[in-house]
Amino acid sequence: MAYLPRNLAKGSLAVAKNLQLNAVRSFSVGSQLREKKTLKPVGQNIVLVDGVRTPFLLSGTDYSKLMPHELAKVALRGILQKTGLPKDMIDYVIYGSVIQEVKTSNIAREAALCAGYSDKTPAHTVTMACISSNVAMSTAVGLINSGVYEMIVAGGVESMSDVPIRHSRKMRSLMLKANKAKSIQQKLALLATIRPDFFVPELPAIAEFSSGETMGHSADRLAAAFGASRKEQDEFALRSHTLAQHAQDKGYFTDLIPIQVPGSDKEITKDNGIRVGTPEQLAKLKPAFIKPHGTVTAANASFLTDGASACIITTETKAKELGLKPKAYLRQFTYVSQDPIDQLLLGPAYVSPILLDKAGLTIQDVDVFEFHEAFAGQILANFKAMDSEWFAQRYMKRKAKVGAPPLNKFNLWGGSLSIGHPFAATGVRLAMHTANRLVREDGQIGLVAACAAGGQGVGMLIERHPDAMPN
Repeated sequence: MAYLPRNLAKGSLAVAKNLQLNAVRSFSVGSQLREKKTLKPVGQNIVLVDGVRTPFLLSGTDYSKLMPHELAKVALRGILQKTGLPKDMIDYVIYGSVIQEVKTSNIAREAALCAGYSDKTPAHTVTMACISSNVAMSTAVGLINSGVYEMIVAGGVESMSDVPIRHSRKMRSLMLKANKAKSIQQKLALLATIRPDFFVPELPAIAEFSSGETMGHSADRLAAAFGASRKEQDEFALRSHTLAQHAQDKGYFTDLIPIQVPGSDKEITKDNGIRVGTPEQLAKLKPAFIKPHGTVTAANASFLTDGASACIITTETKAKELGLKPKAYLRQFTYVSQDPIDQLLLGPAYVSPILLDKAGLTIQDVDVFEFHEAFAGQILANFKAMDSEWFAQRYMKRKAKVGAPPLNKFNLWGGSLSIGHPFAATGVRLAMHTANRLVREDGQIGLVAACAAGGQGVGMLIERHPDAMPN
């Protein structure tokens, strides 16, 4: 089954026009045929007040000389400036990071202090691969619902421009022993044991520890298993970049805050990975992982990205007390995990029906979908899994399929393929695009879903707050 409009291959202008028409048609029909549902809170009414992110940049570009905590500092300061909240109002900071800088292992604390937060504000760091800031957000919801804190900043940061590279294990062992050696003879004896392979460094890889397979290889196999062709993947990637360019040009990315890198006069105000090419250009690229017959390429996969995000989460009561106008309610969330080899990237397919069932919703009740686009083939595979009765019955133990999200509601401002994917920062970006799209498109309920390393995934239901204002 094809999930993409046929005219996507005809060029970016046709794509943009078609998608705008689809969005208008979806809204006008939806408002006439059904009443909007609302969701009951789990515990208190927890609200997403607002969120910010730095521009997401290709690794090795303008953020290349920054340490991760310096990038995080910009987002942590930015959310206070945007909301007008004083730093002493923040009870706790939860921040995600995946490829961690050893010098700032608890980056939440170091970044908060660097951003000028009170030294009396505790902070801790979380990591769950690509859904780390989702974990930060849901942890905040739990802490607030338990009555421990009232106002929490959650977010995440990733710097792929300067990842830690270690000496080999053999060299590390030798260096530790040398540090303990007391005599010249002992040190010379250790030096005599050095072999050439001691000098081979250990580079971080986007690979599964349990299988040793890179995520790109998994995506290639997943696309093949679900019959997602190279042409479909390239068309979806073109869609993502076209929509992101349109959203950027229209000023929809209001979560963005400008940043000026120390030592440079240039103010960075935009994501720099958005590239609207042509089907012919995409078709010329060679497979990136499984050669020569793979279908995942540099153009239909998300790229290594630097960036940071932050948001404020509190109770609706506290927000009203402070005169804040929240963007959305954070309603329900859940996490899933499955086979990390053959089903590594199917988190959205597994989590969506579970979350919708919990809330008493169907796929038709959702107004805005924001899924993390790790690979175009991964998104297409999830669509096909969600729309398969056989998959639902065989693997999910469900009587019927949940159905695939309609494209006229799906990632209408682009996604990770085009905007970028700084691992631990993406979750807040997904939540803010959902909340802001709900306002702009006059929707009520949004579904966020994402896959992550280890065969894990997250789903979050977000509901538009009645006080939410477009910005």
